[in-house]
Amino acid sequence: MTRLTIATVVALLAFCGGALAQTPAPALAPALKASVTVTSDIVRIGDLVENAGPVADVPIFRAPDLGTTGAVATDRIIDAIQAHQLIGIDTRGLANVMVTRASRAIPPREITDRIAQALAGQYGFGDAHNILVNLDGGIRTLQVEPTATGELQVVALAYDPRSMRFDVTLNLPDSVALRQQGIRYTGSAIETVDAIAVDRTVARGEVLKPSDLTVMRRPKAESGTVLTDLGATAGLAARRELHPGQPLVAADVMKPQIVQRNDTVTIVYEAPGVTLTLRGQAQDAGALGDTIAVVNTESKRVVQAVVSGTDRVTVGPINVTQVVDNSSSTSE
Repeated sequence: MTRLTIATVVALLAFCGGALAQTPAPALAPALKASVTVTSDIVRIGDLVENAGPVADVPIFRAPDLGTTGAVATDRIIDAIQAHQLIGIDTRGLANVMVTRASRAIPPREITDRIAQALAGQYGFGDAHNILVNLDGGIRTLQVEPTATGELQVVALAYDPRSMRFDVTLNLPDSVALRQQGIRYTGSAIETVDAIAVDRTVARGEVLKPSDLTVMRRPKAESGTVLTDLGATAGLAARRELHPGQPLVAADVMKPQIVQRNDTVTIVYEAPGVTLTLRGQAQDAGALGDTIAVVNTESKRVVQAVVSGTDRVTVGPINVTQVVDNSSSTSE
């Protein structure tokens, strides 16, 4: 047996290594995808099959509608591909492939906001955020191409202030889908204002806390007596039982009563250099600043006094003789 020299072995290895390096890697087998998302209106072989090779760009199905998903049966996919000589597809045991059409969603709020913006400053309307738009027949989310990134544009607008009805046509220049549909809406639009309401049942006489109050929108035409200032309403008391969902009006609230009928109160007379204090009994309930009738418990005379604090009332010089008559007093 002929011995190989080291140089010969090295030369053979180099030759074999070069030959191995030139051997092409085996092609990966085509296989179905479980789910795909497409951006055009057609589905190509490469969208559904991994390693589809030269036929990857061949269209075979129509894509679902924008923003929707459809299931394509595996058997149907295989039948459609066979004509293009792609065989040996690994189905991975899938019964269906889920195909989703990508889209940009335009929600109802964006549509009504655009209509309100178009009406703002016209037909007697004020700011857009105060305009309530209601569309006939409800409204659904619009689905457009993901490449349509512009804003909705108003092509035509008509409004009748007497009936508060509008007719508007919108467009999105970048969207072929919307140009084909022609976006037209009819409905009503009214101007609204903030109205204060309670978010729980409030008992008569209970003082309203900020956490008890919420803001709702009401037609501007009905806002004559509706309370609109959240800060000014907090701290007032309920004149009657209040219920959620009903806007508050001025007659629903009052300043909180800090003196109740038949309460024992301190009657105070103050003048320059003189302060008189007496005991009395309130004949009426009253809030801070209210004028109520008070009985001087010593003289039994009734005086008119202003509620000046909790269980405290103040009288002026006009009533002082009635207050101190036959009563004990303190002078300072």
